[in-house]
Amino acid sequence: MTVVQDSTALPAPDRNDLTAADRPSLIGPLDTISVDVFNVPDLSREMQVDASGRVSMPLAGTIDARGKTAGELADAIEAALRNRYVRNPEVTVNIKSSVSQVVTIDGQVTEPGLYPVTNQMTLLRAVASAKGLSEFAREDDVVVLRTVGGRKMAGLYNIGAIRRGTYDDPQIYANDVVVVGDSPQRRRFRDLVSLAPLLAAPLIAILQ
Repeated sequence: MTVVQDSTALPAPDRNDLTAADRPSLIGPLDTISVDVFNVPDLSREMQVDASGRVSMPLAGTIDARGKTAGELADAIEAALRNRYVRNPEVTVNIKSSVSQVVTIDGQVTEPGLYPVTNQMTLLRAVASAKGLSEFAREDDVVVLRTVGGRKMAGLYNIGAIRRGTYDDPQIYANDVVVVGDSPQRRRFRDLVSLAPLLAAPLIAILQ
């Protein structure tokens, strides 16, 4: 840790600090997209990607959108229209809503579930999205499951250490699974307290 001399407040961030590194958003099944074909309003439309990751458009036909960025899908639609004799098509695709770019947060959090992933999603922010740790959560037993290059990998993190700044808050990506462990010691202590009679002094217990 380095102490900043003659400073009584945190310095303000600059523009680069306020924006996360570009993380391409990929289109997946059941996402909603808008397609705009310049000067051809009849082909412009908002549509949902089907369960197999495909979209269908007049003249363009059926196109596989799964795993493509908005720009890549626009290029694919342009190529399909060009093959159907549309002269110099100019296509713009925007992702209106995404249900495929999500992280699963499970275990000892207040509200387990699926949460959307943004460019600035980190482990602490993911846990905060699930309304924080529950009463029996283990801060030092947080596992992130991820598939990298077809291999399933896992990382073990300590929320308390991240909060103290011991190491960086790790990035969270789409399809990650975050599992917060359970503390049996806290659970047993609560059960002990609930069974104990009303006490006039603190209850001290040795937990094995």
